[in-house]
Amino acid sequence: MSVREHITGVGHVGIPTNDLEGTIAYYERLGFECEGIYPNGEDRCTFLHLNNLTLEVWTMDQPANMTGAINHFALDVTDIDKAFEEAGKLGLNFVEGSVQHIDTFHENGIRYFNVLGPNHEIIEFCQVL
Repeated sequence: MSVREHITGVGHVGIPTNDLEGTIAYYERLGFECEGIYPNGEDRCTFLHLNNLTLEVWTMDQPANMTGAINHFALDVTDIDKAFEEAGKLGLNFVEGSVQHIDTFHENGIRYFNVLGPNHEIIEFCQVL
């Protein structure tokens, strides 16, 4: 079995911001729909949807605000634990070293893990619960 067997597609593209409401308004003008605003530790996060594209936008003090502001992309997976096991067998460079959980995202939360790609891009493997 391989990690590929657990991936169903691109989950989302992550963009940090220091102006969540302004970012929501900008993307809503393009036709995106805001799913809602969620707590993310001390910060806030939203998911914006347009057809099969989802943007995860979250607040932080020092977003890039320049070319290169995209922080990560996420791959949807069907079984996060099995995907984590297979990624470990491949020797991927884990960011946190374990499966993480955020219970405030979407209806029932998410489980995910991150790896660093060859250019230091973050690749998130994510299971929406």
